[in-house]
Amino acid sequence: MKLACSPNEETDDAESRFSEEQIIGILKEHQAGRGAKELCRKHGISDGTFYKRRSKYGGMEVSEAKRLKALEVENAKLKKMLAEQMLDVATLKEMLGMGAGERHAFE
Repeated sequence: MKLACSPNEETDDAESRFSEEQIIGILKEHQAGRGAKELCRKHGISDGTFYKRRSKYGGMEVSEAKRLKALEVENAKLKKMLAEQMLDVATLKEMLGMGAGERHAFE
């Protein structure tokens, strides 16, 4: 479960290398009285990553963390789909000779 993670590395990248079970396990170790600095050294994560994960997952059970992660993935997919549809609409409008804010009256 050891991970090499530099303090300057993006914290979201570190999250992807740990499962929800591992993240919750680290946070439970902290709740049991182990210091944050000690846990960061033990697991090879930065302080920023630890505190971000604690803020996001603190007090959750593994099933709740998995559900949160699944919802985040679904949300990202939906945002991508929306962006693609908006691009398609803009392209079609451009092909029809309509400006981005224009509307033609069809009579």
